[in-house]
Amino acid sequence: MRRQAAQWFAEGIEPPEVARWLRVSPNSAYVWRRRWRAGGEAALASKGPGGAVCRLAGGQLGRLRAALDAGPAAWGWGEDQRWTLARVSALTGRLFHVRYTLRGTSYLLHRLGFTPQVPVHRAAERDEDAIAAWRAVTWAKVRG
Repeated sequence: MRRQAAQWFAEGIEPPEVARWLRVSPNSAYVWRRRWRAGGEAALASKGPGGAVCRLAGGQLGRLRAALDAGPAAWGWGEDQRWTLARVSALTGRLFHVRYTLRGTSYLLHRLGFTPQVPVHRAAERDEDAIAAWRAVTWAKVRG
């Protein structure tokens, strides 16, 4: 889009019209024209995706992946074999002395190719009779 805008600016077309044709805000078109005048078409090249830069280097990301593949029990969480965001955040703190929020940890895991998983099976402790009794008594009262 910005290359097309640069061509139209070179032809003398005004930013509001460029904005209308490219379906962007007029403010964006004026900013593009200002950059185009200062540095030509090269000044309109993309600077890549926005957002914060990953605080872990490539080698550290590899170490984190290997640590995650080893499982939670290898790192002291023996009660179950699930990685939670809090656990992964604690692990990055232990390994690299870098603190991530839970949301940041989620982005980090996504960058590594991990996706959120939901349990497929019902809990082994689930008591169907107790649930049916609760529905018959309590849920009937709640519904009125």
